Amino acid sequence: MTGNEANFQKAMNNGHSAAWDQLWDKAAASYRSALTEMPDNPKALSSLALALYQIQQFDEALLTYQSLSEISPEDPMPFEKMAQLSERLGNLEDATNAATKAAELYLAQKDVQKAIENWSRVTQLDPEHILAHSRLALVHERMQHQGQAVTEYLALASLMQRSGKIDKATELVGRALKIMPGNQAAQQAQVLLNSDKLLPKPIRPTGGTAPLRIAKVKQLNTPLKEVSSSPDPIGEARKKAMMILAEILFEYSESEGEKQRKGMQAIMHGTAQLSLKKLSHTKIVLHLGQAIDAQSKNNDEIAADELGHALAAGFEHPALYFDLGMLRSSGDRLESAMRNLQQSVKHEDFGLAARLLMGQILQRLGRIPEAATEYLEALKLADVILASDDQADALRQLYEPLIEAQANEDDEDFHVRLCENVSELLMQTNWRDHLRNARKELPKSDGEMLMPLAEVMIQAESSQVLGAISRVHELARAGFMRSAMDEAFQAIYFAPNYLPLHSLIGNLLIQDERNEEAIAKFSVIAEAYSIRGEANQSSVYLRKILQLAPMDLSSRTKLIEQLTARGQIDDAIKEYLNLADIYYRLAELDMARKTYTTALQAAQQGTAERSWNIHILQRMADIDMQRLDWKRAVRVFEQIRTLSPEDSESRKSLIDLNFKLGNKSQGLRELDNYTSYLAEHPSEENDIVELIKNLLNDHPSIAQVHRILAEQYYRLGNKDEAIKEFDNAAEMFLEAGDKEQAVKTITMLLSIKPANSEEYQQVLASIQADGQ
Repeated sequence: MTGNEANFQKAMNNGHSAAWDQLWDKAAASYRSALTEMPDNPKALSSLALALYQIQQFDEALLTYQSLSEISPEDPMPFEKMAQLSERLGNLEDATNAATKAAELYLAQKDVQKAIENWSRVTQLDPEHILAHSRLALVHERMQHQGQAVTEYLALASLMQRSGKIDKATELVGRALKIMPGNQAAQQAQVLLNSDKLLPKPIRPTGGTAPLRIAKVKQLNTPLKEVSSSPDPIGEARKKAMMILAEILFEYSESEGEKQRKGMQAIMHGTAQLSLKKLSHTKIVLHLGQAIDAQSKNNDEIAADELGHALAAGFEHPALYFDLGMLRSSGDRLESAMRNLQQSVKHEDFGLAARLLMGQILQRLGRIPEAATEYLEALKLADVILASDDQADALRQLYEPLIEAQANEDDEDFHVRLCENVSELLMQTNWRDHLRNARKELPKSDGEMLMPLAEVMIQAESSQVLGAISRVHELARAGFMRSAMDEAFQAIYFAPNYLPLHSLIGNLLIQDERNEEAIAKFSVIAEAYSIRGEANQSSVYLRKILQLAPMDLSSRTKLIEQLTARGQIDDAIKEYLNLADIYYRLAELDMARKTYTTALQAAQQGTAERSWNIHILQRMADIDMQRLDWKRAVRVFEQIRTLSPEDSESRKSLIDLNFKLGNKSQGLRELDNYTSYLAEHPSEENDIVELIKNLLNDHPSIAQVHRILAEQYYRLGNKDEAIKEFDNAAEMFLEAGDKEQAVKTITMLLSIKPANSEEYQQVLASIQADGQ
């Protein structure tokens, strides 16, 4: 069915525009609109698949490329993309089949290099794939890639020998020796065959291990030693951690990503990413890969040791801390398990499971009251997860007096019973459904406020505190601030560590315009929540402080730490920028730039929006320009040019700075590249002639720029101005003694046939005569 052509083209143009601006969500929406008009349009399908890949919706991107492959079965590109996506998702068989198909199609199109790339991908995923080795051997031999051809023939020989085809194996080894008679591996293979010994099996090329780890994690359904492997909170967090580690392994196996990271690190003068710091990626990736291999085979002790080695090598990530703590918890190194779990408890993906594991460990250590506290904290997290956004904070606060009362309970049987009740409720399949059913059994609370599930498990003497809070609110609404404050302080006697009550006092202080005291109160609350592992709540109170005192650098730094710990990278970057802006306004440019550098490191994490890179680099360049550090500014502008070629101001600044620094040849190359880009992407806002004229205002003595301006004038049909600028350029070259460029310029001038061509011919002849 053919839809409206105008609507289709409009949607496609909107999609392309959004894609150019790196707004991939909007691009995907526009391409989907285009496909409603023309569902089988190959260009729209290809564009949508690319947009989906950029926003990491890999499953849908794969389905879109599959649709494209059905519409264009002779086009190898969809099959190549299907192979890459299937590999990333750990679907190795599908990846192998798609890459094989792509290779055959590329070969049919005479694109041998792309065919080799896809067959090589097949051998990475399946080292014993006979067809791929065979194709690679023949192609490399025909292209006279002798070393590669020998390697492939020997791999084939090994596979043939192991399938019982000894004669064929002997023939293949002989062919390898014919290509390279002195090849040591081929000679050794011949000796092994003659001795009836097995040839070495084909090995997986370097870099092909990450998707295999992902596949193993996806297939991981083995039970933990002490807890059920079904989707209880620990099982969920375990799989989440392993998938994150496998994804990290994948990211650092991609050469494109590695090049980009190195480019960023050059800008930051060698500073490393948050997770890998300044240490060897190779060593860390090795240990991560071995840890995932061991864990997928239930070799938990070996897996824990390898994760420990990765940690010692400098890799720090909540997923690693949780996974290591979980593995240690099933053995004897319980203190080590506790330390690692405490590092992961702040992250929203691992907080619930870490609390449960720490409760189990403390039970084993005989520290029952502490174990009960951890179980109750776990129940709080689980209860809040199922609450709506507008009720979550209130529900979280209602747990505080219950936890406080439990901590003050002396009856050990009470603590044991609490541990058993929470564990029984949470450590089971479909735990969310069980929590919802348990909530239905709670008595109805007044108003819209939820009652904590913990109410049915413990009997806390919290009624006095809750009643006091209600009275404080009534007094405050009536305007009796002093009486409200007195009531709040009396309530603290019953629950001195109940933080929501302290928060209420802070709010009363604000209403009474005692902001400094309120800030002090909120600081204590934020620190207390942080110590408890409640990073989200700590962030809430740090933001309250910053609303009252935006220049409080200490609180802003703590807020950044909390956001980073929770994996809220975009929010952390925003706070980095706010902090840098404060330093900037204080004229502390060194600290501002250092903060931008740290923000840039954070922006390179996979979960961060890509647009941050450009924004941060522009601010860094602005500081470098103010400090007249032009060399550093050039490096930053070069990175912006690579990431955002349409950024006209950065491109102009880069050209101008190169000229100012005396790098004339580099400046001219940048100018030539930018004018070529503008010619390919014309717009009303980008006037090439105006750009060059502005450059000449600042650098009037650069003859090449005059000549480039002349070329642009001629391209636009302004012959008179072109002649004038060619004449200026030729005269400047002559004054500089550069006769070769003068001759070239006059020749270009003559090509446009000026009215006084004879005069220029005479000048040209004179220059050439002087040069003889």
